[in-house]
Amino acid sequence: MKAGKILLSIIILLGIVTFFSVFVVKEVNQAIVLQFGDPKKIILKPGLNFKIPFIQNVVFLDKRILNLDTPPEEVIASDQKRLIVDAFARFQIVDPLKFYISVGNERVARSRLATIINSRIRNVLGQQELQTLLSQDRSKQMALIQEGVNNEAENFGIKIVDVRIKRADLPQANSDAIFRRMQTEREREAKEFRAKGAEMAVTITSTADKEVTVILADAQKKSEIMKGEGDGERNRIFADAFGQDPEFFAFYRAMQAYEKSLIGGETSLILSPDSEFFKFFGNIKPKAE
Repeated sequence: MKAGKILLSIIILLGIVTFFSVFVVKEVNQAIVLQFGDPKKIILKPGLNFKIPFIQNVVFLDKRILNLDTPPEEVIASDQKRLIVDAFARFQIVDPLKFYISVGNERVARSRLATIINSRIRNVLGQQELQTLLSQDRSKQMALIQEGVNNEAENFGIKIVDVRIKRADLPQANSDAIFRRMQTEREREAKEFRAKGAEMAVTITSTADKEVTVILADAQKKSEIMKGEGDGERNRIFADAFGQDPEFFAFYRAMQAYEKSLIGGETSLILSPDSEFFKFFGNIKPKAE
C-alpha cells in the first residue's frame, strides 16, 4: 500500500516535470530559451521542444510580417511649407536573438521603430519642396526613407519590408487659409459671371427691343401699303361701277347717306322736301287729314 502511494507520487512528479519541460513552437512563432535571463537556444522551426523545468523559460516572438502605424508627424519642406504626414510600415523579426537583446519585446520595438521612421521622414522630406512630395517623385523619396530605416532597424534584428505614406495633409490653419482664399476666389468669379450675365441680358434685351421696333414698323408700313392699295382698289371698283351706271351709283351712295344719318332715332334733319337729299323719295305729299 505504501509502495503504491510512492509510485503514484513519482508518476505525478514526473508528469509535472514533463509538463514544465515540454513546449510547442507554432508555425507563426519563433522561440528563445532563456536560463536565468541568459539566452541558451534559438528555435526557428515549429514543433515540440524541451527545456529544463523551473530553470529555463521560453520567450515567443512573432515571425510574420507585422504592421506599424506611426503617429502623424509635421514635416517642413525645403520651401518652408508645412505638411502633416501619416505613415505606416511593415516589418519582420529576422534575428530573434539580436531582437531580444536590443529591444526585449515587440512593444518596445514598435516605439523605437516609430521614432526612427518619423525621424527619417523629416530628414528626407525636409530636403524636398512641397510640390515634389505631391508628385510622382514621392516614390523615390519613400525608397530613401525605407533604406534609411532599414539600416537602423538591422541593429534590432528587424527587417523593414515597406514604408508608405497614408496621408499627407496641410496643417488645419493652412487648410483654413487655403479654403478662405478659394472661397474668396470663387465669390469673385461668381460676381464676374453675374456682371457679365447682366451685361449680356441688357444687350440681348436691347437687341430684342430694337428688332421688335423694326418688325412692328415694317409691319405697320406693309399694312399701310396694303390698306392704301385696298382703298385704291375699292375706289377703282367704285369708279368702274359709277362709270357703268351713274344713276345706280348715285342711288347707292344716297342709301348709304340715309343709313348713316337717319338710323339712331335721335337725329333730326330740317330740310326742304324738294331738297337734293330727298330726290330718291319721290314726291312727298302731306298725309290727308
